[in-house]
Amino acid sequence: MTTGTIQLIPIVIVAVMFAVLILSGLRNRIRNASEYSFGGNYAGRMGIGAGIASNWMSAASFLGLAGIFYLKGYFAMAYVIGWTGGYVLLLVLMATQIRRFGKFTTPDFVGFRYESDAARTIAALISIVITLIYCVAQFRGIALVVSWLFGIEYIPAVVVGTSLLVSFIVVSGALGVTRNQKLQYFVLIITFILPLMLLTHKLGYFWVLPQFGYGEAITELQQQFGLNWSEPFANTSLFKWFALCFTLMFGTAGLPHVLSRFYMVPGIRDARWGVVWGLFFIALIYWSAPAYGVLARLFEARNGLLHNAGGGDAADMIALSAATLGGLPIWTIGLLAAGAISAAFSTTAGLLMTGAASFSFDIYPRLINRNASELDKTYAAKAFFLILALAVMVLTFKPWGMIAEITAFAFAIAGNTIFPAFLLGIWWPRTNSTGVICGMLTGLFISFAPLFLSTALPSAAWLFPLTSSAFIGAPLVITVMVVSSLLTAPPSEAIRLFVSRDVHECRNS
Repeated sequence: MTTGTIQLIPIVIVAVMFAVLILSGLRNRIRNASEYSFGGNYAGRMGIGAGIASNWMSAASFLGLAGIFYLKGYFAMAYVIGWTGGYVLLLVLMATQIRRFGKFTTPDFVGFRYESDAARTIAALISIVITLIYCVAQFRGIALVVSWLFGIEYIPAVVVGTSLLVSFIVVSGALGVTRNQKLQYFVLIITFILPLMLLTHKLGYFWVLPQFGYGEAITELQQQFGLNWSEPFANTSLFKWFALCFTLMFGTAGLPHVLSRFYMVPGIRDARWGVVWGLFFIALIYWSAPAYGVLARLFEARNGLLHNAGGGDAADMIALSAATLGGLPIWTIGLLAAGAISAAFSTTAGLLMTGAASFSFDIYPRLINRNASELDKTYAAKAFFLILALAVMVLTFKPWGMIAEITAFAFAIAGNTIFPAFLLGIWWPRTNSTGVICGMLTGLFISFAPLFLSTALPSAAWLFPLTSSAFIGAPLVITVMVVSSLLTAPPSEAIRLFVSRDVHECRNS
């Protein structure tokens, strides 16, 4: 993926796709600050699932996952199992109960459940930090695709990509973006799977379900080129694999923009079935991502090309490279590019809106303007939306790692902070404000410890890897929350009765 060449046909395909999305999004405009927290229309159970999947299908899913499979083979299964397993965790432990709380944002839940403005503010700040880091991964994906489309260098591509993203959201209306997500998921599934079907058909594999047919490529890599792509733990340890897998699982169940999806549904069954449909829609993409990594390795081996000669940037663009090496027509590569940008735009919009909601609901009216009107909060949300976008753009100028790795760091923070707060807040009525504050602060320390303590205390980096710290960190945070709660006064009788009777329907409590 070299710069200097403008990809005219893919640019036209991308432009047409966004024209359709913008026309659809113009039907809805944001008028209230509450709408920045996804408090929108009901879309049906399948619609909720498609919205979850569209909101979830980020640049990490569309580009980064294939890149990790291309580089690390079986190790990348930790991403698939962790991310999908997190939704199972949500389905079993949290989806129904979150809906019963009826709050609009993660800080709103924390503030209500723990009866603490301080805890609410900390949760809001954590949501903003997660938003910033997660968006860096999305902006990186956008910049790489824009760089390829327009033949420009990485940093100018970051600026162009940011401008396109903000313009798209402003023109279509941010709420239109979130209500548009059924259409966006349809775009994603077509643009991702159609090129894969064409690739496997060209190779003579079973192309009707290419997620199964590419197994022949793994066999060919092993038998003809000596590349044992599917060997478990070939270049890593069992601990690192499990640490990453469980971190992503806990992080999925703690991501603010994912949890927000359950606040908009009208009933308990809708929340539960929305997750089920979301898992199905997500699986369609996740079954396909490994195939792109495998086929790229196969095409390289057949053509005598050096593996990963282009470094991390090339690995993150391996889905497009596989289509190019496979000799597909340029319009199919344009479809892949359109899908990748749509995935990144959709997730980034949701993330930035979550960050804007955290500021306009939980920080601005409580710490800055206590007399803020609804209009004031709307203006604050829109202004902070732009500030977040600019901050992410600056942070993206210097890549921190590959798309999936940056995303995993955001998940680690969520898994160490928000997930324990929700888990104990739902299932243990005795958890109090002191416990959740101590727990979230401990989780932040654990998440960032590898950045500051790796030199002075090497064991910290081994126990709490930057992308995998919640495996040990989340249980430690839960322990801190339990001990801190037991050593201090219990929460009010009213909140304990609410958790027992209204959330868990224990009428005899």
